[in-house]
Amino acid sequence: MNGSIRRIWGLLYRHLALYRRSWPRLLELAYWPVLQMCIWGFTARFIAGRIAAGPGGSAHAAALAGAALLGGVLLWEVALRSQMGVAISFMEEIWSRNLGHVFVSPLRPWELVSALLGMSVIRMLAGVLPAIGVAWVLYAFNLFALGPVLVLFFANLMMMGWAVALAVVSLILRHGAGAEALAWSVLFGLTPFAAVFYPVAVLPAPMRAAAFLVPASHVFEGMRAALLSGTVQWDQLAWAFALNLAWLAGATLLFARQFRAARERGALLSMGE
Repeated sequence: MNGSIRRIWGLLYRHLALYRRSWPRLLELAYWPVLQMCIWGFTARFIAGRIAAGPGGSAHAAALAGAALLGGVLLWEVALRSQMGVAISFMEEIWSRNLGHVFVSPLRPWELVSALLGMSVIRMLAGVLPAIGVAWVLYAFNLFALGPVLVLFFANLMMMGWAVALAVVSLILRHGAGAEALAWSVLFGLTPFAAVFYPVAVLPAPMRAAAFLVPASHVFEGMRAALLSGTVQWDQLAWAFALNLAWLAGATLLFARQFRAARERGALLSMGE
């Protein structure tokens, strides 16, 4: 076990060292989450103002609408940054033509995945925490006001991001550089079904059925309930956790299969050339 920990830390440190003297890399971690928060924050302020000024509008209703929108933006960034943290860290190994060298060492596939997940957590926190600070400073929105349940929201969204990332990595192992664009696009494609900015109830019936199979939809339904009524919907969290376990199990099996196939055909040595 000590050897495994050393190997995981060695690979993790290799990725952390990339950021030590590279301010563009450090800037990129927080750039998109902060930009998203600025854009959607001003949008939320505009919508809240229109609600408050409309017939029968109230400042309380406007504040709740703005909070639901800002909360959705921030929590969706948790899933996005978690997914991209795994996928981009893996692609760094491909771009540097280091994947073959890594597996000449005693490193096992699960140790590689563990290091990528660790890097994902670091990248996610480095991106989302500044955005949370911007939301508090510019819009007086404190995501931590949700309380301890926020930890469960974060955990479920991270698990979903990891499942999608492992599926993307599996496709890269199978199809090579031609599948790299999926690292930036797959999770965005799930946004309509994730109910980030609206409840599942507004979707057409066929889309509604698909949305309930997406773990994030249950997280965001729970987030809106916590913001609007102060209640924790444990059933939604249980559904999100169960679906995440299923997604992770399927993605892990797919990764193991594609990794084995890539090793057998020698793709680990030639990938990136």
